[in-house]
Parts: sequence; structure tokens; C-alpha cells
Amino acid sequence: MYEKDGEKYFVVDTHMHYWNAAPDNWVEGAEQYAKGWIECFYGYHGLGPEDTRWPLDKYQKYTEEDLMKDVFDDGHVDVAIFQPTDLTEWYKEGFNTTERDSILYEKHAGKFILNTRWDPREGEDGLKTLRHSVERWGCKGVKLYTAEWRQGSRGWKLTDPEAYKYLEACQELGIKNIHAHKGPTIWPLDKDAFDMTDVDHAATDFPGLNFIVEHSGIPRIDDFCYMATQEPNVYAGLSVVVGALMHARPRFFARCMGELLFWVGEDKMTFGSDYAIWEPKWQVEGLVDWDFPDDEQYSDYPRLGVDGKKKILGLNAAKLYDIEVPEELQLGYGKPAAQDDAKLVTQ
Repeated sequence: MYEKDGEKYFVVDTHMHYWNAAPDNWVEGAEQYAKGWIECFYGYHGLGPEDTRWPLDKYQKYTEEDLMKDVFDDGHVDVAIFQPTDLTEWYKEGFNTTERDSILYEKHAGKFILNTRWDPREGEDGLKTLRHSVERWGCKGVKLYTAEWRQGSRGWKLTDPEAYKYLEACQELGIKNIHAHKGPTIWPLDKDAFDMTDVDHAATDFPGLNFIVEHSGIPRIDDFCYMATQEPNVYAGLSVVVGALMHARPRFFARCMGELLFWVGEDKMTFGSDYAIWEPKWQVEGLVDWDFPDDEQYSDYPRLGVDGKKKILGLNAAKLYDIEVPEELQLGYGKPAAQDDAKLVTQ
């Protein structure tokens, strides 16, 4: 729990990883892609404050102790949600698999929520794996990487017939939160494979699922906002939006937040640090302190107050994942007014 100026914030980090991108995990013959991927991540890492930057060797494979300290001891996070990304074409044991994340999920009870993933190109075998993950860990969400390479294919869409089979399976299995990476690309993946048009279509066809668009489609923020405002089950995931822009591009960050607040609203925005691209501490503290620059060009955007920040930092995600929030950290907590307390209006 983070406290500032007498206000307490329940923080849910909805987007984090426990990856292994060390050279001994690179697939032989694909070393240039494994190396290029993590070095592109490392470039994003440099957009954070200078005193938070790591050496590359630590960044490639950090420890459990690093993660627990950075996220929970120092980072103000109450609950963290793992979002796996396999990339098994480039990494022998995968980059950040459900199985690797599950080690910490099982060891640190109550600290983590474990999401899994799927790829429709895996067919029936993939559906079996998805069912197994739900049976074993009770996963309520999935992370989807529509630009991931697989056996010569360089991406897929949520609107593919095979993907609809998986979305139908999610409904049957009780998976309700679909986190789709839609926004900045990472080399060597293709930018267009992260296009968000397929979310618009799928969200309409699956109104019982929540589609959390990770990174809010940036830099195509306008396209995302116009889509998300008409789909009640589409949410703005702020991972990368905060980490990449709040420090390095503060004016663009203000525009992105302004558009999101105007079109999507503070009730449909969720915080994610994208650890270990960046640590959550400075992002949580920065967002609590943040306000629009004193400039006329931001004057027509809705203001973000303390209650809105509490929603974004944790309460919205808590609703999506049925996370129990201590009563004193909820908004509008307290006992309902008793009927006997009602006063008649007299003339």
C-alpha cells in the first residue's frame, strides 16, 4: 500500500514479467533475434529515470530476489499480475512462460495473479494446454501477442476463425480478461501485426469478455480512443504509456492521458509497470503526483483527481480480477445509511 498526503492507494500492477533472456537461453540459429529482442527492450528501459537503469547483463536475467524487492518491498505494489510471452522460436525455455511465472506464483501466496497465454496457430494442442493451465492455476486472464512468430508465420488476428475457438474456450473456462499487446513493436516483430482493428471486432462479438488493450495502442492513441469509447468491454492498459512517456516524453504523456480520460474514462484504465522494462516505484509515485502541465492546450481535458488515480492504480483492476480490497482502501467505504436515519422533508 502506498500512502501520500494522507491518501492510501491500493496498487495492482497488471502487467509484469519474470523473464530469462540470457545468452545461454538463446536458440541456436536464432541468436540475432533473441539478442535483438532483449536489446530493443533495453532501449525502452532507457526511457526511465537515469538512476533506475540497470546494466544489460542484469536486465537479461534478473533474480527472484530482485523482483520481490523491486515490486513489493520498494515498488508499492499490493498485487501483481503476470503476463507471459513465450517466444520459443528464439528462447530455448521461452522468454517469459506461464510455467516460469508459476514458480513465484506458487511460492508467494497472495502476491501474484497468474495469467496464461494462447496462440490459435497451435490448434487443438494449444486448447489442451489452455485447459490444463486453468485447471492447475485457476487463470482468469490471458496475454496475447498477435505479432509473435511461429513456423514461418509472422502474426495472427483476433478475428481469425481459429482465434474465435480460443475466445469461446475462454468463456467456457471462466477466463474473462483478454490482455492484447497492441501498440509499440519490439524488433524483429512487425508493427502492423499489432494493429488493434481486430480488437474492435472481437469485443463486439464477445461482450462477456473484457479486452484490456495493453499499451493503449500508442502511438496510435487516437485510433484506440475512438474504438474504446464505443466498446464498453474495452479497457486501456497503461503499461508503457506511463513507463515510456511520463518521464521521457511528459507533454506527449499528458496528451495521451488527456485523450484517454476524455474518451475512455478513468473507470476503464488500468496501471501496469511492465516490470522489468521499468520498476514500479517511480511510476506509482509519479502518477500519484502527476497533473497536466499549466498550458492552454490541455485545458479541455478532464482533470484526474485522487479518486481517479486510486481507480487507475488498483481499484479498476481489482474489479476485473475479483481482488479483495481492504475496506478502508475502497472508494466510498463505510456502512450504508440506515433507513431510520432518513428525514422527511417538511414544509
